[in-house]
Amino acid sequence: MNEMDEIVHEFLVESHENLDQLDQDLVALEQEPDSRPLLGSVFRTIHTIKGTSGFLAFGTLEKLTHTGEGLLSHLRDGRMVLTPEITSVLLEMVDGIRQILRNIEADGSEGDVSITTLLARLSAVAKGEALPESGIGIPTSDDGSPLFGEALVEQGVVSPEDITLGLMEQSVGDQRRLGEILVEHGAVTPEDLSQVLGMGADGRRSVADSSVRVDVEVLDNLMRLVGEMVLTRNQIASKVVGVGDTMVTRNWQRLNVICTDLQQGVMKARMQPIDSVWSKLPRIVRDLGLYVGKQVRLELTGAETELDRSVIEAIKDPLTHLVRNAIDHGIETPEVRAARGKPVEGRLSLRAFHDGGQVNLEVTDDGAGIDPARIGAKALERGLVTVDQLATMSERDVVNMIFLAGFSTAETVTNVSGRGVGMDVVKTNMERIGGSVEVSATPGVGTTFRIKIPLTLAIVSAIVVACADQRLAIPQASLLEIVRLEGNERTSRIEHIADAPVFRLRDNLIPLVSLREALGFPPAELDDRSWFIAVLGHKDRQYGLLVDHVVDTEEIVVRPLSAHLKSIQEFSGVTMLGDGTLAMIIDVWGLAESSRVAAATGQNAFGVDDDLEVVDVGRSLLVVRIGEGRRLAIPMEAVTRLEEIPLIKLEKVGDREALQYRDSILPIARLDSVLTGVPHGRETEETLQVVVYHEDGRSVGLVVDEIIDIAVQGGAGIAILETDIDSTGVTGTTVVQQRVMEMLDVRHAILAADPHFYEPADEQEARS
Repeated sequence: MNEMDEIVHEFLVESHENLDQLDQDLVALEQEPDSRPLLGSVFRTIHTIKGTSGFLAFGTLEKLTHTGEGLLSHLRDGRMVLTPEITSVLLEMVDGIRQILRNIEADGSEGDVSITTLLARLSAVAKGEALPESGIGIPTSDDGSPLFGEALVEQGVVSPEDITLGLMEQSVGDQRRLGEILVEHGAVTPEDLSQVLGMGADGRRSVADSSVRVDVEVLDNLMRLVGEMVLTRNQIASKVVGVGDTMVTRNWQRLNVICTDLQQGVMKARMQPIDSVWSKLPRIVRDLGLYVGKQVRLELTGAETELDRSVIEAIKDPLTHLVRNAIDHGIETPEVRAARGKPVEGRLSLRAFHDGGQVNLEVTDDGAGIDPARIGAKALERGLVTVDQLATMSERDVVNMIFLAGFSTAETVTNVSGRGVGMDVVKTNMERIGGSVEVSATPGVGTTFRIKIPLTLAIVSAIVVACADQRLAIPQASLLEIVRLEGNERTSRIEHIADAPVFRLRDNLIPLVSLREALGFPPAELDDRSWFIAVLGHKDRQYGLLVDHVVDTEEIVVRPLSAHLKSIQEFSGVTMLGDGTLAMIIDVWGLAESSRVAAATGQNAFGVDDDLEVVDVGRSLLVVRIGEGRRLAIPMEAVTRLEEIPLIKLEKVGDREALQYRDSILPIARLDSVLTGVPHGRETEETLQVVVYHEDGRSVGLVVDEIIDIAVQGGAGIAILETDIDSTGVTGTTVVQQRVMEMLDVRHAILAADPHFYEPADEQEARS
């Protein structure tokens, strides 16, 4: 590649980047027509492309940008006010520039693209005349470009006389030297000169000028080599441990540090902000909104969230499909929204954030939501399910049919939708990179798609655990802590509720999964060895994984599973350990789901994240028995502890009952009495089954006859079929394990045990 080819290449790269920014600025400027910074940014972008295209003898491109610059100068000077019509013409100019750039990239010439009609439209808008028909006309010839000095004169920075004097001292073609001469003569300040040159006021180069562009293939190859290096380092580490040579150990430690720094450096070089994907969305939303006749406001949160380049590439198409789907199917027309009492302008929100070692993306609209009945009818119509299959499906399963290949609710095929491939692409692309997508919707309110994807697909930190004679890797991003149980702790801190193990961790109960049992290995023999529990998840979703041993921590290179193993949800990939053996990588949430301890997004068995909008699906319920075989479902967020307390500890306090519990008095309420109003009869058992609820330093106990089971709403054996009923102490009914049972009104039960439970602390102190 000769010098001129390199200049053209750099011009193309910079121009494409500038045009992406120009799309964003024009759409934003339409919302803020008086924004001087936005106007200045748009003007400088077009001016930069114009000047460089003239230098490179791209006459057509120069003439187009020169005309567009004239229109922008009217806007910048306040002689015109930006309107949607003007914005559309300016965006047509951007499209025309892109077409010319593509031609230059293809064969080095501007091609046969004509700009006659586009120039006429730009000129007409600038003069306030009627617009000619849009489109690209017949090729035209162009003349040269303005020189650097002319640009200074055009912007009013210097006078023509100053330029003439400067050129007398300047060597031919030395544009930047001309600027220095003008500064020396006092004709222009360094700040004004820097702005014209596209530099900051402090004289420093822009980000584009100070960065080095690297071909993505080079980065990919570096990442592959670093992965191999990490594997080799791990293998060497297993050999160095047994060597007593101090020099070898010291050199190994130095090599290890260098490898780690190199790995982090390469991974950092591959990280990109998600804004590189989002930058194209404002234009898509605007154009698509105009096409379908809807008003849509786009809100972006977390644009600085960084992902690996490979992940960025994988989410481009899915995000575009979700945005198009929200505008076409979700958000209603202005007339429909007005009739429903909504703002005529729909809201489409995109949010990105890091959580639990993953990147979370949320695409939310305030549109019509998803009607399960309509989804089911369309699935039947298209032959995707049978009547019998549909009858046995839960509402959540019905809604998830939107991800089936060939499914669409569109009545006709258009340029936007109707072919039944968009949502299938979303799910397929997410699963290909080890991610997942979930949908929650409320008819008439809106829809939210939640995507979880790994931060990187290459190298992650992991702990290696042993189970039977196998070793497995658990990503450390999902590991909260490791608990070691010895002696009687194995019985005192692990309990069973209807044969389901739970683990006491700092006065909280979390579900417990045995890795041996989950993977089908024979149970371990009981002996004096320690037990290890890996607490997995994040602050709002946790469970404990019981493993035989914790072997070591290691940087592992993630290799995807083959197509034949994709259906095994317990594993997300495979890696090679330091000794050369292969180890499966555990999918933390896939294992939780297969073991029936997973909860819905934003929830766990013992709490709800109020920052997330969640549908009442996937709750964990504690099933208990009271009275004569009456069953009751208690939301697990109302369960802090389960206690079995000797009846002899029960005491009377006035007309209520209480227990001495953990150096305090625990007010209790018997749920059968709370719901029936009939005093409890004679005791038949020597112990009390007590559900303890704790909040803000206060506790109450709810006495039941028997604790039966824990069920996950929406999981196996539990249907989501709730109804409202007018009965004291319950909020409605639901079907759990093929039985209809009541949902406890937790607040009512708590107040029955302690009428002052929800009083402010100062009122409680005053009363005491």
